[in-house]
Amino acid sequence: MKTRDEALALLHEYTKNQSLIKHGLSVEAAMRWYAKHYDCTPDEIEKWGITGLLHDFDYEMYPEPVDPEGHPYKGNQILKDLGYDDDIREAIMGHALYTGVERETLMAKALFAVDELSGLVTASTLVRPDKSLHTLTSKSVKKKMKDKHFAAGCNRDDIRIGAEELGVDMTEHIDNVIAGMREIAEELGLAGE
Repeated sequence: MKTRDEALALLHEYTKNQSLIKHGLSVEAAMRWYAKHYDCTPDEIEKWGITGLLHDFDYEMYPEPVDPEGHPYKGNQILKDLGYDDDIREAIMGHALYTGVERETLMAKALFAVDELSGLVTASTLVRPDKSLHTLTSKSVKKKMKDKHFAAGCNRDDIRIGAEELGVDMTEHIDNVIAGMREIAEELGLAGE
């Protein structure tokens, strides 16, 4: 299996935008949290983390969705050529509804569930006076989720579908993603001012 260091180097090779890098780190943290929650083995936790870290690594260079040369199709081919496991690639393909790839594994369902929500959690944190994940609550995120103009790029339908596929209550799901992201709040620049 590929290492996290290899995956992080790949992310940095293809992605220069710091917001996209932090998004990859956020999704990785949420994926690791869920893997531990589901009692995964240490190797599985690593795999879930790498999947989260790399899910959008090709987006900056190949942003055109639905195009076989765009995200995540291009990234899928790059990962295949580099020898990444099929289940990682399948989960990454499944995180974009337009690919038509079914999310059959728990890892794939978790990736889809945490992707958009991690962006909403980040945005919700950045507008707080203290800019801290440590004081953010699910109640606050749910309030922001209702405001369609706030973080308009975060797909609320994907967030709802993701929680349903995981079989997790929305409040609990938001709490879980916040908890995962809190573990790396400093690295994300979301530990407060």
